[in-house]
Amino acid sequence: MKKIISTPEAPAAVGPYSQAVRVGSTIYCAGQIPLDPKSGQIVSGGIDAQTRRVLDNITAVLKAEGLTFENIVKTTIFLTDLGDFQTVNEVYGSYFKQAPPARSTVQVSALPKGARIEIEAIAVASDGGASEQTVADTSG
Repeated sequence: MKKIISTPEAPAAVGPYSQAVRVGSTIYCAGQIPLDPKSGQIVSGGIDAQTRRVLDNITAVLKAEGLTFENIVKTTIFLTDLGDFQTVNEVYGSYFKQAPPARSTVQVSALPKGARIEIEAIAVASDGGASEQTVADTSG
């Protein structure tokens, strides 16, 4: 059984899709671009401002389901220029303080509405039982 997740705190879908869908304890968040939820326009500023807006949009979608960035297990970042990777990585890292999720980053030729970045996320709600732990620390 799937549950559609929608919030006015994040931009409305720009096509025939949902902001997020929950199946069991897994939440699949649609890719977010740097749209201001109120104006529906791409935020002004560079890749740092666009990255923050995207992550804030994801925050709003997760919050609608009572979740936070701690629940994210996988993200995919789409960039129109991999030259932006370092800046995106710095902003992204400020949202994931510890135990960051698995991640893929790819360069694409274009994104909707001329955005420079899009991020999609998969989150898992706590099962209320088993505690989470790091199995192996490979950070060096």
